[in-house]
Amino acid sequence: MKVVTRIPPSPTGRLHIGTARTALFNYLYARGKGGRVVFRSEDTDRARSMREFEDEIIEGLRWLGLSWDEFLRQSERTNRYQEVLEKAVTSGKAYVSKEPKKDNPAEEVDVVRLKNPGTEVVFDDLVHGPINTHTGELGDFVIARSMTDPLYHFAVVVDDMDSGVTHVIRGEDHISNTARQILIQEAVGAPRPIYAHLPLILDKKRTKLSKRSGATSLMDYRAEGCMPEAMVNYLALLGWNPGDEREDFSLAELVEDFSLERVQKSGASWDRDKLLSVNQRWMRKLTPDEYLARGAFDESVRKAVPLLKERAHTFGEARELLKGELACLFATPSLNRALLTSKGGNTARYLNDLMELIPDSTEPERVRAALMSYADKEGRGATLWPLRYALSGQERSPDPFTLIALLGKQTATERIRAAIAILS
Repeated sequence: MKVVTRIPPSPTGRLHIGTARTALFNYLYARGKGGRVVFRSEDTDRARSMREFEDEIIEGLRWLGLSWDEFLRQSERTNRYQEVLEKAVTSGKAYVSKEPKKDNPAEEVDVVRLKNPGTEVVFDDLVHGPINTHTGELGDFVIARSMTDPLYHFAVVVDDMDSGVTHVIRGEDHISNTARQILIQEAVGAPRPIYAHLPLILDKKRTKLSKRSGATSLMDYRAEGCMPEAMVNYLALLGWNPGDEREDFSLAELVEDFSLERVQKSGASWDRDKLLSVNQRWMRKLTPDEYLARGAFDESVRKAVPLLKERAHTFGEARELLKGELACLFATPSLNRALLTSKGGNTARYLNDLMELIPDSTEPERVRAALMSYADKEGRGATLWPLRYALSGQERSPDPFTLIALLGKQTATERIRAAIAILS
């Protein structure tokens, strides 16, 4: 069997984290089996569907590295739905029913209802196992508002049939929809796909992740400066485990290793801090050239890359550091005499003595080794605080050894001399 999965977002809002995770799992399963992926824009909600939402969803999924082999929009398939509806009515599997209009009961409209046989529907879910539903309580449910306006359940059955979808991989909140869709499949002669319902993504309160839980749009994390590799890595581990201790996976490795058998049944907890930790690991893998390119930094930032890798969890955070704690690397500081002498002692002498000990080295540990004996002898607080402040002009900054190594001996010496001049 040639595996075919589908990515079927509804363009009624921004690209939700849950939609991205579901799209990823569909992609991984199909590609791992050498199969095909169908992207289907489920835009039949005419009032809420917007092309800009569709564009964002496509852009976001492509940013993650996902691709597909077929693209369709439900709004462009009305004739096909009408064709299948007419056959269902003609064959007696469905019927047109005149009913009061919801917003105006005095007016009647024609809706299409499925003739429900009231049977028990059983399907074997790849995640949850056998699921039984007795469909009698559903009654003859509506499948279209008119012959040209099918409801969701009917449209997706026709789409899956026409695209040859073999596996429906979606959130477990769709389990309740499955029995209806199977009845429609049987009515229109569509084959039954294999189902796999994924655990929901939960917030810290173990409720379904929503906007109230914080940022839920994939593009918000992109704007913060998350790497797509990190997002793919983190999303894959929300509800799936590789069966070993590995934590870092590229998209290609996930295609190779992913299996539905290792998808868990219980909800997967969204943890922003963990995502940012994963993102930092991926940022640290970058070479200096890659870091500058991915962060859209100019060449002047190169000397700060080691500190940025150490401190920043996103490229947005890196930019904030460059404007804050690390700004001293790129501009001569303005010093305050009171702060410079706030630790007491003979500050001018300490600075002069330390300046003479500075080695010509770009390695913080070598600088530390050259200065620490003096600092221990005279007092670390009294010596190292004014040294760091003289170099940075900031109350919060990297340690003086790192600053000297990054600034270079000449610039560091010039800044220390400027501080000594203030004290004279």
